Amino acid sequence: MPLTFDEFLKVDIRVGTIVRAEPFPEARKPAFKLWVDFGPEIGVKRSSAQITVLYPLADLVGRQVAAVVNFPPRQIGPFLSEALVLGFPDRGGNVCLIRPDSPVPNGERLF
Repeated sequence: MPLTFDEFLKVDIRVGTIVRAEPFPEARKPAFKLWVDFGPEIGVKRSSAQITVLYPLADLVGRQVAAVVNFPPRQIGPFLSEALVLGFPDRGGNVCLIRPDSPVPNGERLF
């Protein structure tokens, strides 16, 4: 079903910087708990991300990512995920994160 441009604009995709990352052993599929800073307008939001294959936990803090910030929160086990970090599957089906090529201010919106 085609999506109108106005419908697409309702999806709020922003860039943020991971400020904290922890293991998420309670998750059904291997995942990390992330805290992502989306700047002063939005603040820090939490996200559960199944990115354990391609990204060592120690390398995540300071990395910029793209995420949807206006979906309703989703309970993932004992963790409330507030943003959907975006990625594409690689040839093996592992999540490869979307991020800008150059640093951009936290909270900038995709256009």
